[in-house]
Amino acid sequence: MTVGKREKGQNLVEFALILPLFLLLVVGMAEFGRAWMTRNILTGAAREGARVAAIQPDDATSITQGTLAANDVLNSANLPAPPPVVSVDPAPGLSFNAVEVVVTYTYSVLITGFIPGLPGSFGLTGTATMRRERY
Repeated sequence: MTVGKREKGQNLVEFALILPLFLLLVVGMAEFGRAWMTRNILTGAAREGARVAAIQPDDATSITQGTLAANDVLNSANLPAPPPVVSVDPAPGLSFNAVEVVVTYTYSVLITGFIPGLPGSFGLTGTATMRRERY
């Protein structure tokens, strides 16, 4: 089959139009996966901090040990700067004696320069609440 003069390079033009969209889709999926993994790490750190804080005998020890446990999980995940912020507090407004751990982190988007209008960073939060196990 012969190709007419007007059809020579049609494949190249189609490829040039589709490639940026395909790359944006692939890189966007990778970035979403990275953000989801970071959020799961924050939730796991909050859960571990709440678990440790819930078994402590008093509030001061509960706050200290819960913060240390959450920070240990975050350090093992090697999250890049800025460092996550951990807060351990008695959970207000609950009908039972509980402790709540909130881990907040400023997530930096890697593909900010490629997509106009995309924020450079946004906040992620992991939260866990557990009943205190006092005897």
